[in-house]
Amino acid sequence: MNTRKRKQDLAIPQSSDAPACDTHLVNLENVRSSMTQILPVQKAQLMAEVFGVLADPNRLRLVSALAAQELCVCDLAALTKMSESAVCHQLRLLKAMGLVNYRREGRNVYYSLADGHITNLYQLLLEHLNQSNNEDLR
Repeated sequence: MNTRKRKQDLAIPQSSDAPACDTHLVNLENVRSSMTQILPVQKAQLMAEVFGVLADPNRLRLVSALAAQELCVCDLAALTKMSESAVCHQLRLLKAMGLVNYRREGRNVYYSLADGHITNLYQLLLEHLNQSNNEDLR
């Protein structure tokens, strides 16, 4: 697939393209009932940082490999066709955000996703993309 075309498909629409209210009346009841649901700024910032780390194709490929099983750095490098140094760099960033764990076994270091929530996040996004692609084909 053409990368340029794919980036264009994901481009943020211009503000004139987004539908907006014709009237500018605030429904206070809706606003009040939503106050408990909106993310606090600090939590939104932390989530944005996690999504920022996941916004890299190489890191997502590593996450996809680790969603299936625990793997050592050399296996991840071979699987992704990246150098071990590059894999370690990417894993360091994922580790800093608490997305992966590691364990040492002799001279090897094995990585896994930190918990089921990370696996679920990956799986749900993958399902969403697969569903969206199927709808685009209709």
